[in-house]
Amino acid sequence: MEFTPKNRATVQNMPKLPYAVEEALNRLRVNVSFLGSKVKKIMVISSAPDEGKSFVAMQLWRQMAEAGSKSILVDMDLRKSVMVDKYQVVREDNGKILGTSDYLASDDTLDKYVLRTNIGAGDLLPNKENIINPSMLLEGQKLASTFEELDENYRYTFIDAPPLNLVSDGEKIGSLCDGALLVVRAGETPKAMVRNSIRQLERAGCPVVGIALSRAKGAASGYYHKYGNYYGKSYYGKGYGYYGKQGYYGYGTEPK
Repeated sequence: MEFTPKNRATVQNMPKLPYAVEEALNRLRVNVSFLGSKVKKIMVISSAPDEGKSFVAMQLWRQMAEAGSKSILVDMDLRKSVMVDKYQVVREDNGKILGTSDYLASDDTLDKYVLRTNIGAGDLLPNKENIINPSMLLEGQKLASTFEELDENYRYTFIDAPPLNLVSDGEKIGSLCDGALLVVRAGETPKAMVRNSIRQLERAGCPVVGIALSRAKGAASGYYHKYGNYYGKSYYGKGYGYYGKQGYYGYGTEPK
């Protein structure tokens, strides 16, 4: 069912990124667009905390929206959301922001919670109130129907999900998505942990459509090539050849 957001918001703290970081993210955007028309709901996730997945989700959404693709970023990190405060998301009427957890626990329609923003063709469904155990919300039929509704209204739905090795939320969310973009902190995240994350996502029926190396200092180092060769050959074979031989994207340090 088509809908129009009833509230508008301004993202007041969108950082100006260094040229190299912006270009790396732009390459990521372009390659995501090559995934085809059937890949619309993309979960952005990491294995562990502090790998930069929320940064990647926000910036990928921004770039898609600024390029004219109707996109929405959904904050599904319901236990520890930082989006509203970090990026200073403010409703234009100064009203209270009601987010994802509020919506899933209500009988309201989606248009009351989605925010039309000042970022190109981009909308947000943020989360304001963190909850200790969102399992019931994630297992309910409303989440599945919500994703179907977003699928009908947006070219891209990006989902910021909690780290895989902390809770099972990511697997539940991933089962409703077309694919996952796995964010890996270069030189820090153990390869065994990344392999395990990929297996978890595959079990959930959510294929890994890309790997983004965060805080990368140079794609030529042996560490990155080991990652690239492993994932390029093992996971970006026939279906994902457009990622090239490496199958990853590197970008620099996340702005403070």
